[in-house]
Amino acid sequence: MMGFLIIDDHPLFGEALGNAIRISHPDARIYEATSIKGALGILASEPNIDLALLDLLLPDVVGFSGFQKIRDRYPRLPIAIVSSEEDKHTVREALEMGAVGYLPKSTSVGELSEAIARVLSGSVSAPRDFVPSGALAQTETARTLRERIEKLTPQQIRVLHLITRGLQNREIAAELKLAESTVKAHVTEILRKLKLFSRNKAIIELRKLPLPLLQDAGPASKSEKPH
Repeated sequence: MMGFLIIDDHPLFGEALGNAIRISHPDARIYEATSIKGALGILASEPNIDLALLDLLLPDVVGFSGFQKIRDRYPRLPIAIVSSEEDKHTVREALEMGAVGYLPKSTSVGELSEAIARVLSGSVSAPRDFVPSGALAQTETARTLRERIEKLTPQQIRVLHLITRGLQNREIAAELKLAESTVKAHVTEILRKLKLFSRNKAIIELRKLPLPLLQDAGPASKSEKPH
C-alpha cells in the first residue's frame, strides 16, 4: 500500500489530488497538510511516504523555501510540485532543484493521475509545452562536474559519497571516525570546489550521474584523525 502526502491549503485541489491518486491506487494511504510545518510533522511520524505533492503557495513559506526545507530534512523523498504558476522559468527551476515533476493546477484529474503514475515509475513529469534543457547542455554540465570532483582529495571524496547517501555531518563523522568539526570543514571545501551552493544541491546534481569514483572510496585516511 503506497503512501502519499498532499501539501496544499486549498481544500478543493487537495480533494482533486486525492481523487487522482485513487484512480490508480485505490488503497493508497493519503495524508494531507496545509503548511510545511504540518507536512514535517506528518513525515516525522509517517516515514513510509512514497511521494509528496507540494503546492508552492503556502502560508508559512515563500517560493521554493518549503521545497528546500523538506529536501534538507528528507533528501530521499520524491517531491512533485503542484502549482497554479506555469511560467517556464519556474518549472525549470523546480526540476533543476530536484523535483520529480511539475503538475499545473489547470491539469484535469485524469491527467494528474497519469502524471503521478509517470513519476512513480521513475520518469520526470512536466507540462506538455515545457521544453527541457538540451542533452548537449546536460552533457557539458556532467563533464564539468566530473572535472571538479577529480580535484577533491580522497578524504573529501569519501565525505561526498556519504553526503549523497543522505548522511548528516554527525553521522559522517561517526562513519569515518572524524571529529564533526573536521567533517564540517570538508563539506564547506567540497561545496566550494564543486561550485554548488548547498549540500542538497550537491545531492541533486550527483544523483544524476553514475560516479563509480565515489563508490570506490575506501576507508578513512589514517592521517586524518578526530580533533
